[in-house]
Amino acid sequence: MENWDGKEGTSAFHVPEWMQIQFADQKQEFNKRPTKIGRRSLSRSISQSSTDSYSSGYQVQAHGIKTCWDMENKAASYTDSSDDETSPRDKQQKNSKGSSDFCVKNIKQAEFGRREIEIAEQEMPALMALRKRAQGEKPLAGAKIVGCTHITAQTAVLMETLGALGAQCRWAACNIYSTLNEVAAALAESGFPVFAWKGESEDDFWWCIDRCVNVEGWQPNMILDDGGDLTHWIYKKYPNMFKKIKGIVEESVTGVHRLYQLSKAGKLCVPAMNVNDSVTKQKFDNLYCCRESILDGLKRTTDMMFGGKQVVVCGYGEVGKGCCAALKAMGSIVYVTEIDPICALQACMDGFRLVKLNEVIRQVDIVITCTGNKNVVTREHLDRMKNSCIVCNMGHSNTEIDVASLRTPELTWERVRSQVDHVIWPDGKRIVLLAEGRLLNLSCSTVPTFVLSITATTQALALIELYNAPEGRYKQDVYLLPKKMDEYVASLHLPTFDAHLTELTDEQAKYLGLNKNGPFKPNYYRYLGLPRKTAKPG
Repeated sequence: MENWDGKEGTSAFHVPEWMQIQFADQKQEFNKRPTKIGRRSLSRSISQSSTDSYSSGYQVQAHGIKTCWDMENKAASYTDSSDDETSPRDKQQKNSKGSSDFCVKNIKQAEFGRREIEIAEQEMPALMALRKRAQGEKPLAGAKIVGCTHITAQTAVLMETLGALGAQCRWAACNIYSTLNEVAAALAESGFPVFAWKGESEDDFWWCIDRCVNVEGWQPNMILDDGGDLTHWIYKKYPNMFKKIKGIVEESVTGVHRLYQLSKAGKLCVPAMNVNDSVTKQKFDNLYCCRESILDGLKRTTDMMFGGKQVVVCGYGEVGKGCCAALKAMGSIVYVTEIDPICALQACMDGFRLVKLNEVIRQVDIVITCTGNKNVVTREHLDRMKNSCIVCNMGHSNTEIDVASLRTPELTWERVRSQVDHVIWPDGKRIVLLAEGRLLNLSCSTVPTFVLSITATTQALALIELYNAPEGRYKQDVYLLPKKMDEYVASLHLPTFDAHLTELTDEQAKYLGLNKNGPFKPNYYRYLGLPRKTAKPG
């Protein structure tokens, strides 16, 4: 990858041969993908065919269902046993190869996790295509990537793609509730040093990050972060590591904000790539993903009906737009709070009532935060909420709802189910708090794999770009991916829909002043709903 400096107004960008956009080939690759789907684990189905080589737990017979699951001879179900309270840190576990360089809930869950990863692969065509095209070139050979993201089946496909491209990876979770234990086990079984399990304590969280970073004989040279906690930990504990680190790739609003603060203060030690503000991240992951997953998270945790419910959504960025669209479509009455007059005007033009939180807090049935800010919902707001109001967060940071103010002697906490709590006031009023104010969709449900394919491909390309960049191309600053790479990521996903792009004629390209192969929009072009300032800190 040559002749591109990564900043606005950039000029030439050399596209390697394996990155050339060839739609006919893509469609052919898509059609050749395996048609088998991963088999559902036993905890997700009542019956399975007795011819299924993976299962003999439930056999459907003419007279009914016969159970014959032998726990001694089969891997444990990926759902956790409620009576196993032993911390993974206190367990001695090894994978089938004898390695113990990992810490997961239960390595015996690996078989179930592998099936989930196989299902995810079917919905991540771009990563699979990238894996096939670039593995011969091995653009990440020699890369030692330390990652801190949500550990899900989709992340597993990304990690295994990075491994296929030549990288060594060590991984921790960026959220204490979002890890899928069976997937973490599958990765550990495959040889990836993974340190994560669902329901970590705060101490566990930082311990896992430290185990990824502080290992004898292994020095990371790339960081892939989601939220900035990994970057913060290395700055705090191991600042000398930055002498060998080539770059940071960050994908969240919170983490990007931290990077811009470091850059503005002159404390950013290495180049960083702001993936969050790439078009393919903002528009697809933040908007379309949240449009679907907000309903999933609320429904799984509360079994509620949305029609007629009054909802206030705090923030009308891409996440807020997706949440509002979904709730409005389900018949909810939606209010919006916003600090930005442009986003506020968008909310008004989309048919939502713009309010201050104090104006509606007594009447709404659901409060959803989507700002990435802190103390958006304060103790004063919580005290004034109606009985049984549902409170949750869809922003990345866990600081939007002042949950700490609720941990006082006069309030009673009751666990309803996993990640669902009643917080009860002395007069009997209660609110329903989801995921203790952490990210709702990844803590309490799942997110659409296809959308995460877009984000994961963008992350992979950002790592490839930073790792292979010649010395001097990037300064100690925060950069955006070039428009050409955003378009490439999008193009890899079009064959899924049997979509056919129109090609410019030579005359048309000349008239518009464009290269026939892109990029097709100037850097100042604003896709609907994108932030106005994305390249530099203010």
